[in-house]
Amino acid sequence: MSNAQTLDLGAIREGRIKTLNEMDLAGIDLSGSQLAAADLSKANLTGAVLTGADLQRTNLRANMRGADLTGANLTEADCRNADLRGALLLDAQVSRCSFSGAFLAGAVLSKLDLSGVDFRGADLRGTNLAGAILHQADFSNANLSGADLSQVDLEEANLTGTLLRGANLTQANLLCAQVEQTVWDGAVLEGACLEGTPLECL
Repeated sequence: MSNAQTLDLGAIREGRIKTLNEMDLAGIDLSGSQLAAADLSKANLTGAVLTGADLQRTNLRANMRGADLTGANLTEADCRNADLRGALLLDAQVSRCSFSGAFLAGAVLSKLDLSGVDFRGADLRGTNLAGAILHQADFSNANLSGADLSQVDLEEANLTGTLLRGANLTQANLLCAQVEQTVWDGAVLEGACLEGTPLECL
């Protein structure tokens, strides 16, 4: 893995260097960086600060454990199989971003608009999604055990085969959600809207 000290961080922040795959950027302050369409695959971004960064269409199949992505633009970013455990994504833009197979345990995605986002097979144990808009999001075969899903909008979301053990779904909107083979053991559904959801699956 290449060391960031051998590169011009100013050039990285300004977007003049786009090929950053396998780069060691752990703990580096990249706030506000112009990294749209950059290749950060297999990069080490553990604890990096990416607040307000432009990461549109960026390959982020990287280690971003504990990274701060507050206010970052991840529109159409590729986060498949990325390690985002404990990452902070408050106020981030994630339209058409893919988190398929990603590791998001303990991450904070509360109040985000995650409509239609792909979370298939993702590990979201203990993730904070409180108040998020998850309309038509795909959580098929994902693990949301212990996640905070209070007051989320899961209308028409795909929860097929999803693990929701001990998840908090207080006042969640599950209108017409797909819940075949969903595991609900210990999930809290107080005040949840289940209209159009097959109750025999609960």
